[in-house]
Amino acid sequence: MINEIRHIRAFLAVTRYLNFTKAAHELHVSQSALTVQIQQLEEALGVRLFDRTNRRVALTEAGSNLIGPLQRIVIDTEAIVSQTRDISNLRRGVVTLAVLPSVAAGILSDVLRQFTTDYPGIVVHIHDVVADKVVELVKKEEVDFGIGTMRHPDRELTAVELFMNRLFAFLPLKHPLSSRASLSLHQLAKYPLVLTGKDSGVRAVIEDALQRNSLHGKYAYEVNYMPTLLSLVRAGFGVGILPEHADAMGVFPELVKIPIGKPELTRHIKIISRKGRNPSPSVQKMLEILRRVASEISQR
Repeated sequence: MINEIRHIRAFLAVTRYLNFTKAAHELHVSQSALTVQIQQLEEALGVRLFDRTNRRVALTEAGSNLIGPLQRIVIDTEAIVSQTRDISNLRRGVVTLAVLPSVAAGILSDVLRQFTTDYPGIVVHIHDVVADKVVELVKKEEVDFGIGTMRHPDRELTAVELFMNRLFAFLPLKHPLSSRASLSLHQLAKYPLVLTGKDSGVRAVIEDALQRNSLHGKYAYEVNYMPTLLSLVRAGFGVGILPEHADAMGVFPELVKIPIGKPELTRHIKIISRKGRNPSPSVQKMLEILRRVASEISQR
């Protein structure tokens, strides 16, 4: 077995010069040390690589046949070392994350702008999915981390709060409640509601609040995506309840958004990761920028 790449480098140096003294000088080792390395390589391979006399050094047939394969080993090893250094120095890499669509359309754009400017060689893959799917992708280790909500603790995951946002009511301009400064959940429950699906974090917040306040919502429509929900609200099919900046996902000037109080509805957005998984340097840097941008936004 070949234990060290230095033995291969020693062999290749001798093949270039067919002279141990010159090869030792190139490698910055003594001639005796070089001789030992060649002997150890011959023992590991079980063949003689050079025929040596006092006047000349010649390759054996086995030695000649090994030049190509051993050169490829050195080239591949150097490529691996180079790629690893590029990854550790953030010159290349891949970051894959699962994120709620509302977050992808909001804070994530600011994060990516900073990240790609500072680290243009790192590729970012984004899965914009509902809350349950974020958790699923993290658990299956199909992404490096997730940005979403968690309904229940999970022994396999860690969840650290990134920021909190409020839910607002979205209504058409001519809705009877559209002129109010704020709305209660009791008032909203009297009207048909257009909500996101049961696998979304927003839906979980709304249903928990309705249950705690002994209210029964009138569910008119259930959709997967926030732009679809806002389109239905604009068409007059009901009242929508979404994060404050959900309208940033599309242009909906015909709608008004009103804060909800009594009770205030909030959603806690968390960084979700798999326990025991060490993030790569590029993932660590992405998380640093993500936390910094979230902190800056919360202070505005």
